[in-house]
Amino acid sequence: MLAVLGPSGSGKSSLLRAVAGLEPVHGGTVRWDGADLTGVPTHRRGFALMFQDGQLFDHLTVARNVGYPLRLRRHDRSAVRREVDDLLDLVGLGGFADRLPRTLSGGERQRVALARSLAAKPRLLLLDEPLSALDAGLRVRLAADLRRILRESGTTALLVTHDQEEAFAVADRLAVMRDGRVVQEGTTEEVWARPADAATALFLGYARVLEGAAARAVLAAAGRPPAEAVAVRRSALAAREAGRPGRTDRTGQPGEAGAAGLAGTVRSVRATPDEVRLVVDVDGVGEADAVGAPGWLPAVGDRVALRVDPARLAVL
Repeated sequence: MLAVLGPSGSGKSSLLRAVAGLEPVHGGTVRWDGADLTGVPTHRRGFALMFQDGQLFDHLTVARNVGYPLRLRRHDRSAVRREVDDLLDLVGLGGFADRLPRTLSGGERQRVALARSLAAKPRLLLLDEPLSALDAGLRVRLAADLRRILRESGTTALLVTHDQEEAFAVADRLAVMRDGRVVQEGTTEEVWARPADAATALFLGYARVLEGAAARAVLAAAGRPPAEAVAVRRSALAAREAGRPGRTDRTGQPGEAGAAGLAGTVRSVRATPDEVRLVVDVDGVGEADAVGAPGWLPAVGDRVALRVDPARLAVL
C-alpha cells in the first residue's frame, strides 16, 4: 500500500490518472511488474479506480452494486451472491445487501464502493482521496478499516491524498509530491523520521524548522550532533518550573536551565485535563511550543526550564 501524499495542485491525482490510463503520458512509461503499460487501454490494465464520491448506482441495491463487476464477467448467479456476501462481510456491511445507496451514510457508501472495487479482483486498486468527503472522526475510523480490508483481501493499492494522518494510517510506503515531482519516497517510518527538506517536514506536520544557532542549541540540548537545520515535532519540549525548587522565578532573569540546558520565558498558557500547553520564548532559540505536567499552571512571564526529547527531532 503506497500513499502519494501532497498538497492540492501537486500533481498526485494526475499521476493516479496516468497510472490508470485516463491521462495521456507525454514522457516516461507506466510499468507493472516489468511490463510497459503506457499504451495499454484502461480496461485492459487490470486496475480498479475508486473515486472520492464512490459513484454508486443509486437505482441498484447494495448487493447489485457490489456484484456489478461479477455480472459483467457472466459469473453464475449463486456464485455472485456468495461473493457479494463475503465482500460485504469484509467491509463490515453484512446484512446491507438489499438496502439502496440513498439510505446509507457517507461512510457506508464508501464501504460499498470499496467492496465493488474489490469484486473486480484488480491487480492494483487506485484510490483517489476516498475519505476526503467524510467528517474528521469518521475519516480516522474508516482509514483504519481500509488498511485492514486491503490487507485481508491481499490487494495492492495506490492511494492519493493530501491528508497526512490518512496516509500514515493506511499506507506502508509514502511518496511525497510537490510541484509535479516526487521529492521523497520510503516507508512511512523513514519519511516521518527523516524528511527530505524543510518544506516536506512542515507539510508532514512538524511544528517548525530551526536553522543555524537555534538548530545547534536544540540539538546540543538533546545530546545530538550539531547540524544546520532541524525539524521539531509538536511536544518536543517539556517544561518545568525554573529557579529554586518550589518557587517560580518571576524576576525576568534567566532561571535555572534543565538537564537539557535550555530555559525560556512563558508567553502563553493553555491548560487541559491531561497537560499544560505553553508557548515559550526559548533563550537563543526563539518562540517554541512546550508541554508541562497536569496540575502545574505557570503564569505569563514566568521562567521555565526545558528538556528536549531527541526522538521528536529530525535533522535536515
